[in-house]
Amino acid sequence: MGATILIFFIAVVCEFIDSSLGMMYGTILSPVLILAGYNPKLVVPAILISQAVGGAVASWRHHSLKNAHIFDKDSEDFKVTLLIASLGVVATLVGAFLGASIIPSTWLKNYIGILCVVMGASILLKISFQFTWGKMVILGIVSAFNKAISGGGYGPLMSSGQIVIGRESKNSIVVTDFAEVPICLFSFAMWVWINKWPSSPLIYILPVGAAIGGYLGPILLKKNKSKKRIAQIVGALAFILGVAVLTLGVKS
Repeated sequence: MGATILIFFIAVVCEFIDSSLGMMYGTILSPVLILAGYNPKLVVPAILISQAVGGAVASWRHHSLKNAHIFDKDSEDFKVTLLIASLGVVATLVGAFLGASIIPSTWLKNYIGILCVVMGASILLKISFQFTWGKMVILGIVSAFNKAISGGGYGPLMSSGQIVIGRESKNSIVVTDFAEVPICLFSFAMWVWINKWPSSPLIYILPVGAAIGGYLGPILLKKNKSKKRIAQIVGALAFILGVAVLTLGVKS
């Protein structure tokens, strides 16, 4: 019972961080659960469905708090979300058939790590470009490719990448949160179709915790009035995660 409560609160904290900064849910939760002794084949679907639930709640809260305008069909936020979510779903379908075995795992980890380091460093060094839809398409394809073949590397790259190519930090975080909802739902559906419904309590515990974290996280983003500070935090996290992935990738 104690372990269940602890996992529940970890899910709350991870989604709180993710919904306020646009990254870190699966990055933190996945290794924690695996280290706790859970089978990775049960961890992955539980994280996918819970991130979809948490992201959906967070997206509604972001919109109601006016952190971004993701439900306004005429807004740039809605159009960017639609673009990257569509790319993500297609990439997930391709990834389900190709599998990660085509690319050596060490190469893949290093590739994602380098991208995160470059994006994070660009933000910290205040290197940015003018926003164009072409840049957004490239970022969406690269991020979706990472997600499809590795299950990770999406949030840090998508959140930091949008800032680098000229989008506001708050809008970048919210769009990343919302775009991951259909991607995670589709990935979970594919997983269930291939492996059947997972027999693990995680599938019920994590979504409840993620929903609570997704409700609370957008409040922190709303209260943070400094767009520069938000961008620096995202950049620093992306850089640190990239270095960590590179370090671990060499040993894998």
